[in-house]
Order: sequence, then C-alpha cells, then structure tokens
Amino acid sequence: MRSLGTRRVALAAGAATVAAMALGGCSAGQVAETALLQSPISGLNTQSPDGRVLIRNLQVVYNDPEGYPANGDASLEMALFNQTTEPVTVLISSKPLQNETEGIVSARQIGLTGGAAAASPSPNPEPSGSRPSTDEQPGGVNQPSVQPSLPSAPASAPAAEALQPARITLPPLSSATFLPEDDQKVFATGLSDELKPGNSLSLVFEISGYSQPLEIQAPFAIPLSPASRAPVEVEEQE
Repeated sequence: MRSLGTRRVALAAGAATVAAMALGGCSAGQVAETALLQSPISGLNTQSPDGRVLIRNLQVVYNDPEGYPANGDASLEMALFNQTTEPVTVLISSKPLQNETEGIVSARQIGLTGGAAAASPSPNPEPSGSRPSTDEQPGGVNQPSVQPSLPSAPASAPAAEALQPARITLPPLSSATFLPEDDQKVFATGLSDELKPGNSLSLVFEISGYSQPLEIQAPFAIPLSPASRAPVEVEEQE
C-alpha cells in the first residue's frame, strides 16, 4: 500500500506529463509568431492631412559614420502612394526652418536623376523609376506595403544642370518608390551643414489639390549592420 506522499508525487508527475502533451499538440503544425515578423524600417511614415497621399520609409540614405559634408549631396529613399482615383502630383523641395534647430539641415535643391519624371497628370504612364504597387487585399482595399532595403553606398549626384525638379506624378491608386539601387534617384544638393547620423533633412512636400505644404524632417537612415572596427594603433612610448 502506497503512502499519501507517494500518491501525491505520482499524481503531480502525471499532471506534468499531460500538460506537456497538451502543449505539444497545440503547437504542432503551427509557425511561431516571431517567424512572421519582418525587419523594422527606420524611415519616417506619414501622410498628407487629407490622407490622399501616403509617404513611407522616408529617410536619408546611410553612407558612412561621417555622413555627408556641408554643401555636399545626399541621396534620399522614399515611397509615395496615391490613395485616390485621380492623378496626384507631388513636388518635393527643401527650405531652412524659421527657427534654426541644431541637427536639422536644409538643401539648396531636391532633384531627380536617371530618367524623366512625369510632369503632368496622366492616367496611363507611370512615373519613370517608380514601382507601381496596388496590393489588393480581401474586400477590395488596396494596402501599401514597403519592404526594407539593405543599405548600399549612395551614388554621387550629377551636376546641378542635369538634375530635374523633384516633381512626381502618381497615376490613380498607384505608387512610386525611390531606392538607392533604382535607375531614378532623389538627391538633396547643396546641404546647408553637415548631415550625419542623428541629424535630419528639412523637406517640403507640395501635393496637388491641397493648398498647405507638408513640412517634414527626413531622418538619417540607421545601418542594418554595425560599422567595422579597424584595429587601433598604439604608439609606443620611450
């Protein structure tokens, strides 16, 4: 005959075994939630006050820990989504803030290179260098999705006369994406000061059909991998 203590130990062991089997059955054939998560995007996500145009993953392309010098050129990354059934034109420029703020840099010009941008509304052609995206979800609702890009060395901006105004026309329910590896790129030229990690770039978005310009500060991109650490040379003292 078993003692009371022995029976309690046996019951506890049996309960633990049943719980382990139940948990194993529940998790069988399922994918962990963390496996479905995508890498975070460091860029700024915003939109026009009326919600007609979405701005996604807006940021200054990372080049190195030193950033971009004053009066230099910086490459930009962004995606624009037209949520309406009418063409929308977006003009991007830069101007200094009324109250100078440390770490916020302006540019003399925001321009496009590597192809001609659509200058007037047109329902058929897409903006050159863009990636149209109307990812339709169940229920007929188009939801924009932007995948994070790996940082790459930004290309040098061409001469000022080769840049075109950053005027982008989005056909109805479409998007335009500008990445460092695309043929058409967005550049900020004539930086007012050093633009380095931790700083941001002052931008102005003028959207057709909306009278109030949208003033935004584009952050400096965060690298997905840390900078290499070169060995430090120690000078020998006599």
